[in-house]
Amino acid sequence: MNLRGKSALVTGSTSGIGLGIAQALARAGAKVMLNGFGDVELALQSMDRYEHTPGYHPADLRDPAQIEAMMRHAAQELSGVDILVNNAGIQHVSPVESFPVERWDAIMAINLSSVFHATRLALPAMRARNWGRIINIASVHGLVASRDKSAYVAAKHGVVGFTKTVALETAQTGVTCNALCPGWVLTPLVQQQIDARIAGGASPEEAQEGLLKEKQPSGEFVTPRQLGELVLFLCSEAAAQVRGAAWNVDGGWVAQ
Repeated sequence: MNLRGKSALVTGSTSGIGLGIAQALARAGAKVMLNGFGDVELALQSMDRYEHTPGYHPADLRDPAQIEAMMRHAAQELSGVDILVNNAGIQHVSPVESFPVERWDAIMAINLSSVFHATRLALPAMRARNWGRIINIASVHGLVASRDKSAYVAAKHGVVGFTKTVALETAQTGVTCNALCPGWVLTPLVQQQIDARIAGGASPEEAQEGLLKEKQPSGEFVTPRQLGELVLFLCSEAAAQVRGAAWNVDGGWVAQ
């Protein structure tokens, strides 16, 4: 895969899935801009081996004005955004009746509204160039639900619906829009759930195995590198007619 001459912005890319995707894009020759609140220096250092020095913007994706600033910065630094990967996400687990309102609002802002804002700002230049790839990292929870995750499930279902709408609106252009729906990936968000099981008395091995056994028949985590390779495929000419897909990468989760 050769993405030389292309540029990419990956939100929530200082760790986990986003960093794995950013590394895959950089490995293919794309200029990449990172965003997120993780260990920025460590993330940037992990990109040192690639052809182009990565950029970074610290936008808080709860704030549309900061998203606009990030998109302007990316357009200037990268000479446009050819590939937009909307990956940023947060989680909170609670029954609906006790779900903190401020946590609901934050999850909706970061997991769903930021996808809209970044996409609406990226699309005009993509249309003008008649080429673009918008890849939204939804979740298996964009396809099925789990208890106590009402905000996350609602937001990720919204991302899948938004993806389909953008795909229809760009169907006769060189711009495609698709969603990836990963199952369990060993990210900081998932580690929090493993840690909660450990706090409840499980060993680290029991906590990890128990989490996987409940949902993911393969018994293995999806890896950020696997998701990065799938993003590269969606950027290729072979995927030019993959439009509006909600591609589950879940070890068999939704096949049950």
